[in-house]
Amino acid sequence: MELPPALRDAVNRVLEGVPAEDLARAAAVLSQRYRAETRDGRYHVSSDLAASAYLATRLPATFAAVRAAMEFVTEVQPKFSPKSMLDVGAGPGTALWAASDCWPDISTATMVEGSAAMRNWGETLAREAGVAEIVWQGGNAAAELSKFAPHDLVTLAYVLSELSTDAQDALVAKLWALTTDTLLIVEPGTPAGWLRILRARDALIRAGANIVAPCPHASACPLTSPDWCHFARRVSRSRIHRLAKGAEVPWEDEKYIYVAVSRHAVEAPQARVIAPPQQASGQVMLKLCQSDGGYMDRRVTRREGDTYKSARRLAWGDAVR
Repeated sequence: MELPPALRDAVNRVLEGVPAEDLARAAAVLSQRYRAETRDGRYHVSSDLAASAYLATRLPATFAAVRAAMEFVTEVQPKFSPKSMLDVGAGPGTALWAASDCWPDISTATMVEGSAAMRNWGETLAREAGVAEIVWQGGNAAAELSKFAPHDLVTLAYVLSELSTDAQDALVAKLWALTTDTLLIVEPGTPAGWLRILRARDALIRAGANIVAPCPHASACPLTSPDWCHFARRVSRSRIHRLAKGAEVPWEDEKYIYVAVSRHAVEAPQARVIAPPQQASGQVMLKLCQSDGGYMDRRVTRREGDTYKSARRLAWGDAVR
């Protein structure tokens, strides 16, 4: 997956002239903070250089994960066409770009981002996003939410890892209260990220939310540690991206986990593919999370005709109907 051309060009203009060595150093610090899930009271991105490093190395992967999750939402809710959006922890507007690419009818968006450096670049980039009215809000996200009106689409991407458990619970509850239709939460596809999503999912189900994706059921997750649910999206690396990361391979796989819920009933798929399908001569092995709340390893053979042909086309994360 690649960034939309308008966003890619805008990022390239922002990064033009920034020394690659400086980007690489700042990217290494940023990566360490994210991987360690550092919570020291400081924003991960607190300077222009850190923001530039984020644009070079994390924006493409985060965009890919959020856009992929939104794609899965549209498969289950094909008639969902939001007009308004609220994004908390908006960063440089990553979810805004993903949402406007997925749902072009979005006309108003409220972006909440505490880091001034990130917010400044977000405002600059968002001018190219094609959304008519965009309001940016600084300050503490959780404290500021009470003054906002509800929105059709509410998003929270790669934010829960920066909060304490109590703060996570409070934020998820507030976001659901501000959702008129669909709430989407995305986290890194790590075991810890999966546990955060499970906690948010359980709370939302108790609050009456209907699961849209990825789960085809509202029962307890059938997976147990050391296994965990996550997905992946391949991301193209630009030249600047490779330089900032010191990487030679022109792509990377971003692992992510998400949950999408709605205030409306949805028609759940029969199952979802929760691991990369394994193909061998005349057979496909699928790991499926099923609508009855369980999961199974399903071997589909050539003898099954059309079912086998369909299974060969399935990818990790796809719904099975």
